[in-house]
Amino acid sequence: MFIDYAKIHVQGGHGGSGCVSFRREKYVPKGGPDGGDGGDGGNVIVEADPNLATLLDYRYRKHFRAGRGQHGQGSNKHGRRGEDVIIRVPVGTIVRDADTGEVLADLVKPGQRVVVARGGRGGRGNARFATPTHQTPREWEPGEPGEERTLVLELKLVADVGVVGLPNAGKSTLLSRVSAAHPKIADYPFTTLAPNLGVVKLDDERHFVMADIPGLIEGAHEGKGLGHQFLRHIQRTRVLLFLLEGPRGRYQEDLDTLLHELREFDPQLAEKPREVAISKADLLSEAERREAEALARRLGWHVISAVTGEGVKALLEALWQKLVEQRQLEREAADAARENGGNGTDGG
Repeated sequence: MFIDYAKIHVQGGHGGSGCVSFRREKYVPKGGPDGGDGGDGGNVIVEADPNLATLLDYRYRKHFRAGRGQHGQGSNKHGRRGEDVIIRVPVGTIVRDADTGEVLADLVKPGQRVVVARGGRGGRGNARFATPTHQTPREWEPGEPGEERTLVLELKLVADVGVVGLPNAGKSTLLSRVSAAHPKIADYPFTTLAPNLGVVKLDDERHFVMADIPGLIEGAHEGKGLGHQFLRHIQRTRVLLFLLEGPRGRYQEDLDTLLHELREFDPQLAEKPREVAISKADLLSEAERREAEALARRLGWHVISAVTGEGVKALLEALWQKLVEQRQLEREAADAARENGGNGTDGG
């Protein structure tokens, strides 16, 4: 089951309390203070795990608490630190504070971590309070409580190409044709109820990840038809492929609908590099095919059939070229950011 949203409660471990103790040995009847400090509480950590693909685990388990620090002991023995709790989530998970909406982390790299609830500090034992004029202190400190908060975990797929279209446009069929993914396919709307990922391999050195995004409908940006759940998965993609259902014959109208929904949800989505393809060419009549091909030539679109493979290779090559260009722009932007960051001047 694909789950891309969860709300959980986390709490750092309490710190251990400091100890009040005095050194007592056979020949040292009145030794000084030797109460140790309490250990710090453990932290709650969220980590991106490339082996996970869903937030399903957190539908059933919602409370996480790190270990508490041990109390200090005599003979200057400090308490052991509490154990951390690590919450593993899929790569692409955004971690938010549920109360403030603040984004605590955007975990887009495998192994990336963020501490979401710090453990409380351990209290000081009485040995810490000794001074030349106060040699038998009985002061000590309790451990501090750990941080506590409610989190929202929101998964956004990380893919190179996002396939966007109205319901029944043939997105799942295309993904199954060009990758090893096996999404559910049927000739009725909303067959796909969750995004599917597939790796498209052009040759031994060229491959990319394609995401089949469930069909959008008018009003998706307002949440209609689970629109919000679907649209957020498009935000991370580098290139969009708009798939227009050939037999409908409403190419420009359908494209305008899709662009409108993207623009209303996030204006940047409509500005992403894109390719447009008319699908299900094998179901077109001769007249419909001539019309589709004429439109495609004029606008630089593609006419394809995922069933027969017609036009698919050319489409994949065009997508690859768009990806190469986009990756180059990203590298140049990253290089410029590093260069600007290293050229700062000291305003003293």
